[in-house]
Amino acid sequence: MNNQQQESGANAVGHKGIVSAVVTAIYDRFSHHGMLPPLSRDARVDGKTILVTGANSGLGKAIAVQLAQRGAHIIMACRSGHPDAGEEVKRLSGSNKVEMLYVDLADLDSVNRLCDEMRDRNIKLDIAIMNAGLMPLNARRSPQGYELMFAVHFLANRLLMERWLQDGVITPSDDGRNVPRIIYVASEAHQSADPINFDRLGEFEDYGMRDGMKHYGRTKLLLCTFAAELSRQLNPDGQVRAAVHSLCPGPIASNIARESPSYIKPILGPIMRWLFRSPEQAAEPVVYLACDPAMGERTGVYLHMMREKAMSPLAANPDNGRQLWQRSAALIQQGA
Repeated sequence: MNNQQQESGANAVGHKGIVSAVVTAIYDRFSHHGMLPPLSRDARVDGKTILVTGANSGLGKAIAVQLAQRGAHIIMACRSGHPDAGEEVKRLSGSNKVEMLYVDLADLDSVNRLCDEMRDRNIKLDIAIMNAGLMPLNARRSPQGYELMFAVHFLANRLLMERWLQDGVITPSDDGRNVPRIIYVASEAHQSADPINFDRLGEFEDYGMRDGMKHYGRTKLLLCTFAAELSRQLNPDGQVRAAVHSLCPGPIASNIARESPSYIKPILGPIMRWLFRSPEQAAEPVVYLACDPAMGERTGVYLHMMREKAMSPLAANPDNGRQLWQRSAALIQQGA
C-alpha cells in the first residue's frame, strides 16, 4: 500500500462545525498533493446501464451528463425534476439514452417501490452511483421516524443494496468479467465523526444549525462503514466479484447548503461560487471510479477528490462493519 492510501484523518481543521468545514474545504480545493492522473478520454462505458441517485441537480446531474457522454444508458433516480432534468441531461450530453425513475430516498416505502419497478422491468445495473445527499437546517423526521440524513445517506442505500442483490438487479461476477461497480459519494466529514453508537442506531436525535455538521459527518461515517463492509461481503475470498468504492468529491458549489440561515447565505454564497469547485469539476473522481478500467479490478478504494487515501479507522474496522450490517437489517424491514 502506498503512502497516499495510508493517509487518513480529516484535513486542515476538520468538519466539526460550519466554519471549520468551510476552512477545510478551501484547503482541500487548492491542495494538489498526490493527485491521480486525469481519466483518459478513451475510457468509455458504452452499453453500460448506470443508475445515479439525486441526479436532478448539482453533482448528480453533472455525473449523469458526463457518463452519458461516455456512452452509458443513464437512469436518474430522483424525487424531483421530472421530466425537465432528464431532458436537460439529454441535451447537454447529446444522448437519448437517459430516463428518470421516481424515488424519495427518505421514505423506505418509496425505496421499495423503486426496487419493485426495477425488478419487474428486469433492469440490470452495471454501475450504481449513490450520490444523493442533503444537510437540513434542523433535525427532521422521515416518514418512518428516522432522522432525515440517517434515512437518506445510510438507510436508503442499505435497503437499495439489499433489494438489488436479492432481486438480481446487481449480480456479482463469478469469472472476473463484467464486474459491477457500486460507488458511494461520501464525505471527508466522516473522518471527524465520533464512534458509532450501535445501541442507539436509528434513534432520532434532535439538533439545530450548530450541530448539523456533526450529524452530517456521523451519517457519512455510517455510509463509509457500510461501503467497506459491503466490499468484504461481496468479495470474501479476495477475488473481485463486485467493485465497491467510495469517495469525497471535495468542496462543491452546489445547493446542498440551501437551508442555511439567511444571515449566512450572503457570506457562504460568494465563498462557494469563487472558491469551491463546480459540480462538473467535482464529478471527476466519480467518473474516474466508474470508467477507469483498473477500478473494475479493485475494490474498497476511497478517493478524496482525485487522491487515493484511507477511510477513517472507524469506517474500515471489520467489527464495526459487521455490527452495522447486522443491526441495520431490522431497520430496513420497516419499509417492507
